[in-house]
Amino acid sequence: MNEVPYLLRGVQKLTTESSVLISSSKYLNHPKLRDWMANIALKRNGPDMPPQAEMYEVVGMIESLQDFDEIEEMFTQERKVNPAFDAWFNARHISDFSPEKLKDYPEGSLGQVFYRDVIQANFDLVIYELPEPKTQYQFWAYRSGQTHDLEHILTGGDFNYMGELVPNWARTTSVFKHLKNPKLAGELSLIGFCSILRYTIRTLFNYAEVWPVAQNAMERGIRVGRESDAYFLAKHEDFMHLPLEEARAAMGIRGAETVDTTAASRFWAERE
Repeated sequence: MNEVPYLLRGVQKLTTESSVLISSSKYLNHPKLRDWMANIALKRNGPDMPPQAEMYEVVGMIESLQDFDEIEEMFTQERKVNPAFDAWFNARHISDFSPEKLKDYPEGSLGQVFYRDVIQANFDLVIYELPEPKTQYQFWAYRSGQTHDLEHILTGGDFNYMGELVPNWARTTSVFKHLKNPKLAGELSLIGFCSILRYTIRTLFNYAEVWPVAQNAMERGIRVGRESDAYFLAKHEDFMHLPLEEARAAMGIRGAETVDTTAASRFWAERE
């Protein structure tokens, strides 16, 4: 009779000559990333460490583990089989979202909503200071940072903690849908996915009262990503003058639903 519990059958105890912790995973081998992951998943929120500050340190950790030569080659190969992706790189458009250019868009337009919800709300348009992009990866990162707040509006995620789930899940889903190489899609989604870990694991452990709100936000984001065209390749200036719903339609964004998650976000941040 096999006395090994069913779920433990097949486990092999390995030995090693190493005198330090070692794993086949380069991510698990990174001690600071291990600590960050444990904290990000299990901690409660507090004013001593605002959630937005938690992302600052992990960006460098992830990038230190990425093989940028391999990523550049994956970009090059993707462009050979993905004409829309190649055209986006060839255009190499960089936006200039200055308040002066945004404030005069008509009421209800994408540009006016962006001006009202981002500029007048005093959000910084640049989350991370990045150098002028030289490589394909750098351009991807630069452009993704420029359009993140617009993707909040376009995908239906309001500007608070629970609202962050919507554009991040939409972006991850869309990138995997529209890129031919899932390994490249994975490399391009790592940092964004680290961001949304806070609103999944931590929420279920410590803030179960707002879990239904978090789950709904994830579902809404995934729906947009699944149903929409590759909106992350858009030149947004071409659509700023349009009413929000028309702008979404023109960019091929489908399934977006805006839900007010203010109260749940305040509870999650322990501000109530």
